[in-house]
Amino acid sequence: MFSLPQKLTAPFGLLPDAEKLAFRSQPSGLIKLATVRVQYPETDSYWNQYTVLFDSASEVYSLITPHDVRRALLDAPENIATLIRVITARLTNLISDHTFPTPTNTAANAIAFMKAGNGDRNTTKEVLNCLRVLQRVLPVVFEVEGESSVFELEVLWRREEVYEPEDLDSRPPQFVIEDDDASDEESAPQPAPKPKPKSTKPALGEKLFGSIIDLLFCCGFTLPTKIQVDHHKINYVIWEKGVGSTSDPGPHTQYDNNKTEVLRLLLVLLSRQIYVPPSSLFSKPSLYSLHLVQKIPRRDVLTILCSLLNTVMNSHMQVNSSIGSMAGRLPYNHLVFKGEDTRSTLVGMSLQVLIAALDFQSGSARDSANGEQPTAKTNSFRYFLMKLHRTQDFAFIFDGIMGIYDKQLTTINNVLPGARKSLPYVAEATVLLWKILDLNKKFRAFVIEHDKCMDLVGHLLCYNLEIKDKPQQHGICRTLSYIIQSLSAESGFGAKLSNPLTIQVPSKWAVPGNAADFMINAIYSIVATTSGSLNALYPALVISLSNSAPHFKNLSVTTSARLIQLFKSFSNPLFLLADEGHPRLLFFMLELFNGVVFYHLAENPNLIYGILSSHKLFEDLGTFTLSRAVREIKRVQSLKEQQGQGVAKSPRGSDDNEVQESEKSKLLASESQEEMGSSGEAADREPELSISAPPPMSPTTESVIPRESITGTSEKARGKQKERRSSSTDVEVSLERVAALGIGRNGFVPSQEWVRSWQQGLPLDPVMLVISELLPKIQVYHASRHKTNATAAILDFLGSVTLKEVLPPVPPLNSRKFMWSDASMVWLTSLIWGEIYLRGMSPLGIWNSTNVRLFYVKHSQHQQQHQITEAVSNVVGGLLRRTNSEVSIVTTRPR
Repeated sequence: MFSLPQKLTAPFGLLPDAEKLAFRSQPSGLIKLATVRVQYPETDSYWNQYTVLFDSASEVYSLITPHDVRRALLDAPENIATLIRVITARLTNLISDHTFPTPTNTAANAIAFMKAGNGDRNTTKEVLNCLRVLQRVLPVVFEVEGESSVFELEVLWRREEVYEPEDLDSRPPQFVIEDDDASDEESAPQPAPKPKPKSTKPALGEKLFGSIIDLLFCCGFTLPTKIQVDHHKINYVIWEKGVGSTSDPGPHTQYDNNKTEVLRLLLVLLSRQIYVPPSSLFSKPSLYSLHLVQKIPRRDVLTILCSLLNTVMNSHMQVNSSIGSMAGRLPYNHLVFKGEDTRSTLVGMSLQVLIAALDFQSGSARDSANGEQPTAKTNSFRYFLMKLHRTQDFAFIFDGIMGIYDKQLTTINNVLPGARKSLPYVAEATVLLWKILDLNKKFRAFVIEHDKCMDLVGHLLCYNLEIKDKPQQHGICRTLSYIIQSLSAESGFGAKLSNPLTIQVPSKWAVPGNAADFMINAIYSIVATTSGSLNALYPALVISLSNSAPHFKNLSVTTSARLIQLFKSFSNPLFLLADEGHPRLLFFMLELFNGVVFYHLAENPNLIYGILSSHKLFEDLGTFTLSRAVREIKRVQSLKEQQGQGVAKSPRGSDDNEVQESEKSKLLASESQEEMGSSGEAADREPELSISAPPPMSPTTESVIPRESITGTSEKARGKQKERRSSSTDVEVSLERVAALGIGRNGFVPSQEWVRSWQQGLPLDPVMLVISELLPKIQVYHASRHKTNATAAILDFLGSVTLKEVLPPVPPLNSRKFMWSDASMVWLTSLIWGEIYLRGMSPLGIWNSTNVRLFYVKHSQHQQQHQITEAVSNVVGGLLRRTNSEVSIVTTRPR
């Protein structure tokens, strides 16, 4: 007869809150871990509660705090060592237990619950608790001062030597039949006994990695039971269809939850490097990351890589038709349904593990110096991603990335504002895209040749425009700009610029024209509306325009005005003298104009007309000196003081030299009226940009401006260059006066020698030749015709003009690619782990209250959430300042 178990008499045994609360308060609970220093055997019943008590990850993280673990690690480290050994050993034993995993269907769960009431084990719950306890304990172990603490090495990476079992054939016989012929040999000396052979057992860390990999491919736990072969529950098959697999086992919520739990522990192991200061990132690699990328078998690497990659790329598909997923399509569903989206969580965790493994280049995992390409011995994940070559795999990856960006753009482009929640893993997907483009040249060529190449660039620019005003996302803004620069350096990129965008760009960013028009207007908007907070992005964005300039055709009036306005702002004396790296932006803009002049002059009459209309800007650059710049800055500053005091009004013609505050308001006013350029009137009103000094350095291909201008100039060009140089000699301005004016930023004081070093290298000659040849003719048109008729006649004239006889020989195309350096690699690693850290703060707080050293953590009282101050926002400055790791968490407290 059916009877209820005895345990149900205590409030039905459903909510054992008393036992969980007692775990923290009773002497036999968590307190014992730090207070009693008796060496508990690993078989002691005390350790059982760590695997059977908890019912969810949140309970583990709330009942076991980092302070508890840290206290035990300081007062009784042997207990923490035993806890790690016990949990790891039980995890290994449970995997091979015939009762694991517990059946997951509803009826089986009911039976398992009733059996649990009678004292039977729930092995799946025990495995999950083993994973969760290790997730909680290991980050505190990692934070111990030093790149690899003695405790950590002793517990997790020490290998024990054991004697191998003796071979039966080598044993002496139990009895010997003596032979008379052998009597003479008895006197011969007997050989010395051989020492017993020894073998080395795997370290605890190696066993833990083996258990994690087995759990990722365990039928009934992370994979459907239908694919189990005989009694072998570990089956190394790719999770979903895509790269390397054409079969799809189908989604299962419980399996997705279990995958997330296992991947979270793997991510905790890989996070060991966030407890190392940036200066030691390459010299002191994480043993856990090294083991993952170098020690695990090739089969496991390929299966893990394809499983994670396919999970990410299939995320944009609607794989679940349940009532819950249907409700998820309703507007404002994220405000009504507060439950965690298991599929989204799994995709985010897969992305984090994937980019963490692909980014790791420390110690022996550094790419080889010969061509700087990864090998199977340095980082197998990078190597096998580089080796992808099938067109269908590239198409699958490209469609997956585009699907993620399409969903993100849908959240912006909604009729109902805020009706869709932003995808939480777009930042990680952006980093993954950069990694694939950087590692796999064939995929990069596939993207450039794809019909939707410009749509991808449009997505990148739209996402950049979306997050540019969020300081915590500025690191991703830089990543987006470097991706665009890398794509623009490809030879086939320019041919795609004349194609229109097919994605639905939000109306606030949409502009008429082709992809080149949108690209220029979007970059202009990023520069114009960030008030210098994104100065580190400017070089990469302007280089992207310079790389693309030889392919610009039929630029609209508004787009041409944007380019002239960028040049006008970069040539402002206050901006030029503010930082040592600012003149390179001017250099890149001049290269942009030269690319148009040399390759498609007649196809861009609007831009040429804008250059001719702003000829004074180019002429002033030809005679630019420090003293003249200082006088101009001082005049603007005095004008600002007069306007502030109301003593005098600004003189006529001073609108172009307004101070930055008025320039900013003027620009924003014009932006709201024309919405990124809706009519040709923008050519007549050119608002100033507000740009301030950038961080000291950012990873880019050019750190200084070449001192040699374009070779092969004509005699007329050489004459103009000589005229420029002769007029550059001016009265020297004392350094004290320049410093007193506060022109330089971050301690930089400009000098005339510095000005001369870059001013004489500016490639002004081609543009000046165009001005000298065409400006007199344009002035004749203006004098002889009505203004309306003159403009149309001038554009017709410029559309048919050719200057091949005047201009020097056309130089070869020389695109600037993004070049990696140690500083840029540290920056990206810090950015990746900063994003992972932020994602881990909700809902569990995986790394909360631990002493992170790779980046700073700042707690904001206004936003009630933790934010990363970008690890190495100015990379070199960060490296210089982070040599001391004593203070790694900066907390902003209310005063």
